[in-house]
Parts: sequence; C-alpha cells; structure tokens
Amino acid sequence: MSFFIFNQGGPLMYLILLGSVIGLAVFLERIFHLHRARINTEQFMEELRALIRRRRFDEAIGLCRRTPGPVAHILTAGLSCSSRDRAGIREVIEDAGVHEVPRLEKNLVVLATVAHVSPLLGLLGTVVGMIRAFMIIQEMKGVVNPSDLAGGIWEALLTTAFGLLVAILAYVAYNCLVARVGKMVLEMETSANEMVNLLSKEN
Repeated sequence: MSFFIFNQGGPLMYLILLGSVIGLAVFLERIFHLHRARINTEQFMEELRALIRRRRFDEAIGLCRRTPGPVAHILTAGLSCSSRDRAGIREVIEDAGVHEVPRLEKNLVVLATVAHVSPLLGLLGTVVGMIRAFMIIQEMKGVVNPSDLAGGIWEALLTTAFGLLVAILAYVAYNCLVARVGKMVLEMETSANEMVNLLSKEN
C-alpha cells in the first residue's frame, strides 16, 4: 500500500528519495566523525598545562599525538615550535587550524543542498501533476469526473509533501552538525589562545 502511494507521486519522488538517502548518509558519516573527534578538552588541557609548566615538551607532544581530534592536532603544531616567539607560535597554530576546520565542515554543503533542493523538486512535481490534470481536462473537453484527475492531483500533493518532509529533516540535521562544528571550533580557538599564552610565558 505504501509503495503504491509512493509510486503515485511520479518519477520525481525517486529523485527526492535519492536526496534523502544521500542526506542521511552524510549525516551519519559526519556524526560518527565528530563523535570520534570529541574529547574532554578541559581534562586534556589540564594534563598538557602540567607538562608544559615542567618543560616536558616531548611528553606534551606525545600526549597530543595520542589524542584524537582537531584541538590536539593544532596544539601539536604549536608545541613543535615552542622555541619561537609569541607571534610565531600563534601563526603556526592558526595555519594548522586552517586545515582542521574544512575537515570538520566536510560534506555539510551536500546536506545543505539536499535541504534546499528537495522542496524545489516537490514544487516541480506539483507543477507537473497540475499540468497532467489540465491536460486530461482538455482531452475530455471539460467533461471529467474527479477520478479522472486523481492521478495528477496525487502527483502534485505527494511530491510536495515528500519534498517538504525531506527538506525539514535535512535542515534540522544540517543545523545540528553546524552547531557541533561551531562548538569544536570555539574549543580550538580557546585552547590555541591558552597554548600561546603558556608557551610565551615559558619562553
């Protein structure tokens, strides 16, 4: 029954379905990636702070390399040039951050595209369905039963509803991921500033 209803939406339903599958795949992949990149930043910085104050830079670099995520990656770069001045350390950390942020945002544009294109496909299906209905009216010279127009109306309503549903879910998923990325970028900036201050003080 559900397949019959889906099929009544016409070929555009399959394009919207393809978009929903792509969006779901991107969302799951990003959630998994961001989950793996998450660390207890406060605890990590506490351990790192203690090592730096004891000038055990090699151990601090080792701790960063064993720790997953962008925060540890950019701090590794900073520790590797701990002998530089404040401006030099900051520059190295910022350069490392420039490479980390795109990794966090990878494929988010695909999810945003699904959220924007799905309702447009639904609208296109609505137009196609109404064209079909008016073609039937013209062919039958205005003498029609509601059942004669059912196919076009089905197509118009189903594509609109399905397109909007996929768009809403994709938009919510996109905002969820953007919020997570934003939080991690903020942690990167905070940790980077603290690292610059610590290393400058030690130098």
